[in-house]
Amino acid sequence: MFQEIKVLELASVLAGPSVGQFFAELGASVIKVENSTTGGDVTRSWKGASEQSDDRSAYFCAVNWGKKSVALDLTSAAGKKIVQQLAAKSDIVIASYKAGDAEKLGVAYEQLKVNNPQLIYGQITGYGSDDDRVGYDAVIQAESGFMFMNGEPGGASLKMPVALIDILAGHQLKEALLIALLKRERSGVGSFVEVSLIQTALASLANQATNFLMSGKVPQKQGSLHPNIAPYGEVFVTKDGKTLLLAVGNDKQFKDLCQVLGTPELAEDLLYRTNHDRVVNRLALGNALKVLIGKHTADTLLPQL
Repeated sequence: MFQEIKVLELASVLAGPSVGQFFAELGASVIKVENSTTGGDVTRSWKGASEQSDDRSAYFCAVNWGKKSVALDLTSAAGKKIVQQLAAKSDIVIASYKAGDAEKLGVAYEQLKVNNPQLIYGQITGYGSDDDRVGYDAVIQAESGFMFMNGEPGGASLKMPVALIDILAGHQLKEALLIALLKRERSGVGSFVEVSLIQTALASLANQATNFLMSGKVPQKQGSLHPNIAPYGEVFVTKDGKTLLLAVGNDKQFKDLCQVLGTPELAEDLLYRTNHDRVVNRLALGNALKVLIGKHTADTLLPQL
């Protein structure tokens, strides 16, 4: 799809490189610039205990395949010249510098568009272009409330097991760059688009944020449960010891579940007839389903669910 598109990636770690890989997967020519004075993208060294001792970690490979790579020192005149020449021939630049650093290196949008007025420049920062703090996914998870909500009731706050804020920021930048490409196709005008990890995290609170705005109550830890739907996220154990998670999204699905469990009358119980009823009476419902599901084997239930 994007065989004619040239992308210059001035990004490291996860969020920015995931965008570069997205375009590479769709056929674009992607050149990744790495810092020659520091051994390249820092994630090359982010190895698990069982990984081999080469210069490519599994983490690095997750978002960097399909690209060409060049090692440059952007603090040198030669390095600056090469990257500016590459940018002059590129359709898209992806950058992930903290505020102020791109300008110091001569690779900010205003500097690069001089020789390429149609350039589309996508920037990812931790906290926006007016804040020079470095953004780390784990810190953003804590600051935005994701860690506060994640975990079992009464338990410790937990970081999510993947850098989800980085990944979501990458998705937001992909959307912005695709819109910028469409704009350029229609008008011939380039664009500067920016996302930050903190804005991404806050926007991604979604229903948890509106739950607070509507009720005034701070969302609490619920384990894998859903604050607005039940049974959704509840985990049960079948007769043969297999783990079963339920994701019932509406009243009809709950009726179907009760039918499968051989208790259609449960769906007509005034405590559970509507989703709101089930959310209010979640504990009692969970206890009832625990008994019912415990009477069936996984092989019996799964084909019917």
